[in-house]
Amino acid sequence: MTSCTKTYIRMHVLVFAIFFSCLPADAQTAVSPLANTIEGKVMVGYQGWFNCAGDGANLGWAHWAKDRNIQLGPGNVSVDLWPDLAEFDDDELFSTGFHYPDGSVAKTFSSANKKTVQRHFQWMQDYEIDGAFLQRFAVNVSDPTLLRNNDVVLSHVRQAARDSGRGYAVMYDLSGLKAGEVERVSLDWTRLSSELKINQEANYLHHQGKPLVAVWGIGFNDNRSYSLAECLDLVKQLKGNGCSVMLGVPAFWREGIRDAVDDPMLHAIIKEADVLSPWSVGRIQTPDEAHQQANNVWKADRAWCVQNRLAFLPVAFPGFSWHNLHGGKLNQIPRRKWEFLWSQIKAAKGIGCNMIYIAMFDEVDEATAIFKCIDAPPSGEGVSFLGNEGLPSDFYLEVTRQAGKLLRDDPSASAPNDAPKR
Repeated sequence: MTSCTKTYIRMHVLVFAIFFSCLPADAQTAVSPLANTIEGKVMVGYQGWFNCAGDGANLGWAHWAKDRNIQLGPGNVSVDLWPDLAEFDDDELFSTGFHYPDGSVAKTFSSANKKTVQRHFQWMQDYEIDGAFLQRFAVNVSDPTLLRNNDVVLSHVRQAARDSGRGYAVMYDLSGLKAGEVERVSLDWTRLSSELKINQEANYLHHQGKPLVAVWGIGFNDNRSYSLAECLDLVKQLKGNGCSVMLGVPAFWREGIRDAVDDPMLHAIIKEADVLSPWSVGRIQTPDEAHQQANNVWKADRAWCVQNRLAFLPVAFPGFSWHNLHGGKLNQIPRRKWEFLWSQIKAAKGIGCNMIYIAMFDEVDEATAIFKCIDAPPSGEGVSFLGNEGLPSDFYLEVTRQAGKLLRDDPSASAPNDAPKR
């Protein structure tokens, strides 16, 4: 890390410490019941990475467009789903180059808008979703512009969690780091905890009495530059700083096959942690495969975790498509309306799980979003979007509500209409 970067971080700490000190005095109270443990929870991933030109972040159309410096529109788009903006106010909306069939201009939102993040967390409250893992990419914390935007979104999430009574935790994604850069995570967490004191908030997610920090991207066999040794050091540092640690690992971490490295150090790292969450997105494609994964992989994974005193948090996702982002097949892993997501939830329950991580709340880039999306997206030459298969825009939020009830043995839990009996 350069001396200039360190100087910037020190200045950034001071600015945000002053900002956060202006929050109400009760920001640091006893841990909320919805944040005192990950057990029994339905958590969602919250990317919070969408920007629009003119939102004050100076990041253009980040994550909406392939070229963020050019207006989002036909020929320059990177999402496959379109959000439902019917409830949004004018000061949350940004005009795009797309149009609806009636000729009206299609608009979208920015995650840098406080009101929008509050709205998203209000939806979580409305549909009884317990909380969110705020994604924080470690490659961004050394870039002043990106770090500033990430901290703005964090401040919005912090307040939105308080207002909605939801829990939240920071999830560091290691993707893109080079060798020797994993230490950025511990430096950033020290800043967030020691200076901004987010770990002392009532709505910051705890586990086993300690603030939970998630680290995603350990043990994948996709030629990542950073080492397992660095990851082991990071987990030990976080534990030494009084945290519980959750790890996002490959789906086949236990056997060291397919998407996972075959290295005994991976198991050594995992044994240092407190919560384990194998990544399922893209690894299964049908309801039958979901049940096979649960019975043939998750069940043994969970037993290993029980033996080694770790909590096991499986990942479920509604479907997958990144046609506009990477040119893949549109609707690559079909949602099958409710059936695919519900099959994963039922499968997790069937092997004894009482908690789940649903990826993602807002990721329209890869069409894994469960928040409100429209069935009749805008159109443009050479562009194809997914609809919502004729379902109400809030359908997957309702499925997620029922998932929580099912996993917690709530007798009022009910399957989506026409759900398969398994």
